[in-house]
Amino acid sequence: MAQLKIDRPLVVFDLETTGLLIDLDRIIEIALIKLFPDGREPFRLEQRFEPGIKIPVESQAIHGITNADLAGKPRFHEKAGELFDIFNDADLGGFAMKRLDIPMLTKEFERSGYHFSMDGRRVVDASTIYQMKERRNLTSAYKFYCGKDLVDAHSALADTEATYEVILAQLDRYPDLPRDVAGLYEAVRLAEPNNVDPEGKLVWRDGEAFFNFGKYRYRSLVDVTRTEPDYLDWIVNKGDFSREFIEICQKARHGQFPRRSGPPPASHSAAPPHP
Repeated sequence: MAQLKIDRPLVVFDLETTGLLIDLDRIIEIALIKLFPDGREPFRLEQRFEPGIKIPVESQAIHGITNADLAGKPRFHEKAGELFDIFNDADLGGFAMKRLDIPMLTKEFERSGYHFSMDGRRVVDASTIYQMKERRNLTSAYKFYCGKDLVDAHSALADTEATYEVILAQLDRYPDLPRDVAGLYEAVRLAEPNNVDPEGKLVWRDGEAFFNFGKYRYRSLVDVTRTEPDYLDWIVNKGDFSREFIEICQKARHGQFPRRSGPPPASHSAAPPHP
C-alpha cells in the first residue's frame, strides 16, 4: 500500500453522535489515529462519552449505541483537554467530514472552553477524493451498469437512451429495488432515513420534525408553527423550496404535522449522513 507523506501530524478520525443538529446534539464516540512525520508508531484512541441528553431513536438505528451503553462513561468536557492536545498541532483526515464531524467537534470543544480553529489546518477528505477520481456521471454509470461506452455523450437522444438503459440495468442488478415508479420514488426519497423531506430541511428526532436550516434551525416544526407562524407563510410564499417541504409547511399551518410511523430504518452504510 502506498505511503502517505506528511510534514506535520495528521489525525484521521470519525465521530458517532446523538444526531445531526450541531447545537443540540453531542458526541458519544470518537475514534482516531494520529500519524507523525517522524515515522513513529501511530497513536490510536477510541473513547465513548455520556452525552447528558437522550439519544433519539433515529440515531440509535444508525449506530446502535444507546444511553444504557454510555452509563458511567465520561462527559466530553472531562476529556476535552486531552483531545485538544491530540488535535491541536495536526491536520485532519476523514470521510465526508465537513458536514458533521468537524462542526460537531468544534462545537464540543467550544462548550468545553477550547477554541478549535481551522485556520491553517489542512483537511484530507477521502469522500472528496472518491468523488473526484471515481466519476458519478452518466458515462460512468452506462459503462458500469450496461458494460458499454456512451457514444455521442451530451447529445439529448444518446443521453436519454442511455439513462433508460441504466435504469433497467439497475433493476436487474438490485432485486430489492421496487419495480414501480411510485416505489422507486419513495426508495430514493428516503435514501437519507433521517430526512423528513427530500432536501433535509426537516430531520426526524424521536419521531418529530426539526428544522435543519435557517434561523429556526434546531427547533421543532410544532414549536415554530406555534410561536412563529409567519415563518411558515414565508416558506410557502417564497416558492424556492421543494414541493414536499412546502406541502409539509402548509399542512403544519393547519395543525397537521408529520409523524414517523414505526421504527426508523437501520443503516447499513458507513457514510453520511451519519450522526
